[in-house]
This record gives sequence, structure tokens and C-alpha cells, in this order.
Amino acid sequence: MADGTQRDADGGDETVEIDPSSTVLDLTSFQLHDLESIEIQPSLTELDLTANRLSSLDPRIAQLSNLKKFSLRQNLIDDAAIEPISSWEALSSLEELVLRDNKLTKIPDASIFKKLLVFDVSFNEITSLNGLAKVSNTLKELYVSKNEVTKMEEIEHFHQLLMLELGSNRLRVMENLQNLTNLQELWLGRNRIKVVNLCGLKCVKKISLQSNRLTSMKGFEECIALEELYLSHNGISKMEGLSTLVNLRLLDVSSNKLTSVNEIQNLTELEDLWLNDNQIESLEGIAEAVAGSRGKLATIYLENNPCVKSPTYIATLRQIFPNIQQIDSNIYS
Repeated sequence: MADGTQRDADGGDETVEIDPSSTVLDLTSFQLHDLESIEIQPSLTELDLTANRLSSLDPRIAQLSNLKKFSLRQNLIDDAAIEPISSWEALSSLEELVLRDNKLTKIPDASIFKKLLVFDVSFNEITSLNGLAKVSNTLKELYVSKNEVTKMEEIEHFHQLLMLELGSNRLRVMENLQNLTNLQELWLGRNRIKVVNLCGLKCVKKISLQSNRLTSMKGFEECIALEELYLSHNGISKMEGLSTLVNLRLLDVSSNKLTSVNEIQNLTELEDLWLNDNQIESLEGIAEAVAGSRGKLATIYLENNPCVKSPTYIATLRQIFPNIQQIDSNIYS
């Protein structure tokens, strides 16, 4: 049949229109409990089951030898429910597997997928990265945010990884990153990290360590390719270790304990500087501190610092930064 029907939550029948010639099947938000009423074409290359109520895998999926992208995001899949996929040989060419927002407590066995590029198990109840060692070293993007992970491990073989997302876990130490030499983005916000240790990474362009337990900015000196650095909501009292980051375009050190602005006079590419919610008493010396980016800076946030109480606050900043477009919530054309 060309289309299927699935009884909706109110007891009515909701028609699922399916084009039998399409290689993409998107069943997002149909609230399906199973796929019994759905025809699954063997030629599918993409299957998106996001936002349903599935608690098991339809065995017909095991025959989809052309499948490249498979999403089970926001369902009711637990460890036992996902287990069969580890023996489905026909899916070995899968490139993207999304299990985000389910009921997993461990990394599922993904060893069968020899060409995997994207693996997403965020928003689950995973306590350990044990199992990642079996994931293919072809991986480009790994997402394990919003879980209960306590240790960075079994990631050393991901030499081609570009994106690592481990935010909102229970990590205390940055470690085992030394082999991720192609990494472009590292997201570690909302953890318990006290010290920056990038293990010699030099190519990374975006780093987030927001909402951790940092008291120092040291540790980024060798990240000369860095373009965006997010360090808000920590306990940093001094701007330091930034002078080598000459490619930095965005620096966020809001909600810390800073009392002055320094170490950024070499940052000639800086466009966004977020310093709000600190303890900066005065704008005195800020012109010298930002000398390298005076003409480039477009946005600066300083609200909720003592210095904003000055009656000449806005005028002074507009004089320092001739091309400024935004000061706090004020937009200038």
C-alpha cells in the first residue's frame, strides 16, 4: 500500500502519507507506538522516527541495506530495545545514528557500523563512555551531552573527529584528547572541570567550558586556531593566557569574578566581547587593553558591572570603538 494509518491519541485515525518512490521516510511527531501500519520501502536511505512512542525496533529495519541516516530521537528506547541493531549486518553502511533523548543507560554496541560519521546518544541516562572503543574510527561527530558520564575515556581512536559534545555531565578532568588532532569543536559546558587541559590540541576552533569550576584561563595558549571561546559562569578572576589566540573572534567571560580587562591587545580579529556580570570597576585602561580590536569590535556586553554606573559609560565605549554595533542591549547602526 502507498500509505498507512495509525490510530492517534484521541482514538481517531491519522493517515501517514508515504511516497513509495521516495528514499526518505520522515515520521516525525506522529506519536506512533509501533510501525505495523507503515510500509517500509527496502530502498530507504533515510528513516526519521523522531518524537514518537516507540519502545522497540521494527525488525523490517534490519533489511534496509541502503540506509545511511537513522534517527530514533525522542522515543522510549532502552538498552534492551536497541540491542538487536548490533547484529543487523545489512545496516553496516549506516553513516548517521541518532538515539538522542531515550532511556539508554549505556553506550549501545555500534561496532557493526564501519562507516559511521555521526553518533548521538545525548539526553539519556548513560553513566560511562565504555563502549565507544567499538565505535568506528571514521566518526566525525560525537554527541553525549546531558547524561551522567564521569570520565572522558575510549575516545583516543577518533582521529577524524571534528565535533565532541560532552556538555551537562559529571566530568571533573579533561583528558585523553591528545589524538583528536582534527577536532574543530569541543563542548564541555555544565560539568565540574577545574583545570583546562587540552592535551596539545592546536586545530580546535570552538571551545565551551561554561558553567564549570574554573578559576584560571590558562591552558588555551597553544590553541592558536581558536575562533570562539565560551567561559561564562566560572570563578575566573583574571584575564590571562589569551595573547596567542590571534584568530579569536568571540570571547565570552561573562558571569565570572573579573575586575579588569587585559591580555587581549593582540586579538586583532575580536568582534564579540562578553564581560557582563563581573566586577569591573572602571573603563580606565580599556582602550589600551583592546587596542588590537578597536576597529573590528562590533559587540560588547558590560552590563551588571560597577563601571556601567558612570554617566559617560556609553559615550566612552562608542568613542573607543568607532565601529561598535551593540553595547549591552543597545543597538547602533
